[in-house]
Amino acid sequence: MDSAIRKRSVTIAGHSTSVSLEAAFWDALKDIAASRGVSVNALIEQIDEGRSGNLSSAIRVFVLAEFSRLRSPEGP
Repeated sequence: MDSAIRKRSVTIAGHSTSVSLEAAFWDALKDIAASRGVSVNALIEQIDEGRSGNLSSAIRVFVLAEFSRLRSPEGP
């Protein structure tokens, strides 16, 4: 698992910003976005709308919650 930090530029509400995440989180975010039929940027915008703290942290928590939801006995 690649734990190196990768910085990417994203656009949120028409404004560019950079997000730093471990490569494994970028890969997971890309997979989640594809499964929902949206772009990574669109998914990050959705996460941003519901966050109360740091965007990078909010993305990590979102990815963990999504994987936990998929692993739950009730399923997706």
